[in-house]
Amino acid sequence: MRLWGGRFEGGPADALTRLSVSVQFDWRLAPYDLMASRAHARVLHRAGLLTDDELSRMLDALEDLDRDCRSGAFRPTVADEDVHTALERGLLERLGSLGGKLRAGRSRNDQIATDLRLYLRDHVRHIVSRLVELETALLNQAEQHADTPAPGMTHLQHAQPVSFGHQLLAHVHAFTRDIDRLRDWDRRAAISPLGAGALAGSSLPLDPQAVARELGFDSAAANSMDAVADRDFAAEFLFCAAMIGVHLSRLGEEIVLWASQEFRWIEMDDAYSTGSSIMPQKKNPDVAELARGKSGRLIGSLTALLTVLKGLPLTYNRDLQEDKEPVFDAVDTLLLVLPAVAGLISTMRVNTARLAASAPDGFALATDLAELLVRKGVPFREAHEAVGHLVVWCQVNDKTLEELTDEELAKVSPHFTSEAREVLNVPGALAARSAHGGTAPDRVREQIIALREIVDAQAEWASGA
Repeated sequence: MRLWGGRFEGGPADALTRLSVSVQFDWRLAPYDLMASRAHARVLHRAGLLTDDELSRMLDALEDLDRDCRSGAFRPTVADEDVHTALERGLLERLGSLGGKLRAGRSRNDQIATDLRLYLRDHVRHIVSRLVELETALLNQAEQHADTPAPGMTHLQHAQPVSFGHQLLAHVHAFTRDIDRLRDWDRRAAISPLGAGALAGSSLPLDPQAVARELGFDSAAANSMDAVADRDFAAEFLFCAAMIGVHLSRLGEEIVLWASQEFRWIEMDDAYSTGSSIMPQKKNPDVAELARGKSGRLIGSLTALLTVLKGLPLTYNRDLQEDKEPVFDAVDTLLLVLPAVAGLISTMRVNTARLAASAPDGFALATDLAELLVRKGVPFREAHEAVGHLVVWCQVNDKTLEELTDEELAKVSPHFTSEAREVLNVPGALAARSAHGGTAPDRVREQIIALREIVDAQAEWASGA
């Protein structure tokens, strides 16, 4: 059943066969290969290379083969080199020699490039749907906690109070960018390689543009050599996947911290936590840790494919067999991780009292005090230094900024008056940051409204509407 054995007197060595076989992983492309085969059959018919009766029989056989593949009645065997070999065997079993006519005008080179694009364009929409679920979970939590104060951090040190909803929305913005990248990727991936043949096109009167339209592509490839050699679409997808992985990892890291005894900002639902085999009291953030860990796989897949591609001459080289496993693994990883993280976020309980109590810790209102002096005409350089001295005085005397008396404030700097205490409260600090993009609860609610519109549009795109 080999598709290439005509000029060979003997069969391949067992070692070559084992090295070459790819059907164990590229079999998942069968539905897309059959979809492309139906389109190719119609093009052969329009070119006068299949009669009406032959086309009808060909399409019926392809539909029957598709049903049997989906049900498991037809499966590849150890003798099938790849998905194309297995499906041609299935077609020949149903049609006899007529099945061999379908190979005219195409090569495995343009077939596999087409199949992989079809697979990815389909599965990217599944990934976007799962991202939308995660975005929605974050938005729902943010809506509940627009007014919840929390410690905002830089360098993992208390910096300024923020709305906890604002912090959750920061992750939503990252995931909306991920979806924007995938949608932009889809525009570049919507080019059909089918019709490029092995590398030079075909002398048969075929119509690559018609095939492209039938398969949902925007157009056929403009250069047949580039069509079969290009794997930019696979590498770019893997970059998008790696970036999603990085964003999931950053969110996962924050959840691990928030759930710790040191933070105690959140309580994870039992359904999205695990325990210890030795310590009965433990509740572990495994979902968040696995999201953090899986990012390594996604980054590794991108690195692997870029390394394969970097030295390849035009056009097709067998190295490109290595393009599929990283892509499949990235798709599987994202579709596995995203629902679990969305479930964790949607079910977690936020310890609002703990957040509010710790929001001013670490002299987090110092910047508000410095900005009060700026509003009174003090240069920020001087204001910054005066508040820094005040913080040192508080540390020496074991006091918080909020506990200082008028006399103690004035002792440190004449700039400090009784007005200082007016800004030394967390709700006021949040409300004061009301500029565009700020953490003021009103701005947070505006963000939520705007983001819901974006997420709704993303969900609509994912559904194909």
